[in-house]
Amino acid sequence: MSKGSQNSGGLMSSAGLVRYFDSDDRNAPRIDPKTVVAFGVLFGVFVMTLTAL
Repeated sequence: MSKGSQNSGGLMSSAGLVRYFDSDDRNAPRIDPKTVVAFGVLFGVFVMTLTAL
């Protein structure tokens, strides 16, 4: 194998995924980042409470 054929496919194959995930889908649910952080904190407190029992 030549050196050029070893690198083929790495970046080029992921380019479609980057375009897919960067596109804005109007049907996708929108979640406020503050909501995600608040849920994470509440879940952490919940787990710590269960661990203490």
